[in-house]
Amino acid sequence: MASQELLLEYLPILLFIMIACVVSIAAIAGSMLAGVHRPYSDKNSAYECGFDAFSDARSKFDVRFYLVTLLFIIFDLEIAFLFPWAISLGSIGMFGFCSMMVFLGILTVGFIYEWKKGALEWE
Repeated sequence: MASQELLLEYLPILLFIMIACVVSIAAIAGSMLAGVHRPYSDKNSAYECGFDAFSDARSKFDVRFYLVTLLFIIFDLEIAFLFPWAISLGSIGMFGFCSMMVFLGILTVGFIYEWKKGALEWE
């Protein structure tokens, strides 16, 4: 009896997943049925940054692409960890505060590194 009650608690989640699957399949099928299919050479060609593909896939990239990626990761991680930390700051005490300050210090060092490398100045 208790297992049936437990399963009934998961029923809304199961219904939500089923509705999401039906809606997504209907959207894909609708776009395939209603969409205009007129392929031509430009549509079927490989698209890579607006120009033709290179002959060698192992070409070197400018370091600025990596620096922008690092910058995004720095800010993304900072925001992702700041919200839960701010909510639970009252219960984690001084240890949690100090560990977050160390974390923010490491992120600040990474940000200063990016700034010195010129990643914020795009030409």
